[in-house]
Amino acid sequence: MAVSVSAVVLLAIIVFLLVRKGSLKAGHAVISVLLGFYLASSSVAPSITQLTTKVASLISDVKF
Repeated sequence: MAVSVSAVVLLAIIVFLLVRKGSLKAGHAVISVLLGFYLASSSVAPSITQLTTKVASLISDVKF
């Protein structure tokens, strides 16, 4: 649960910055959000969740 909330917050910040910069129009952001909702309710959602979890654990294992 914490991984998905962190990912959502990170992606929301990125979208907000792109909208503020002007390289992403508000309409494009709305379409991106709608795509996210439709993906979350599709049959692909468990695969995306597993991939996100694996990538997050891979990144957390990196030692600086």
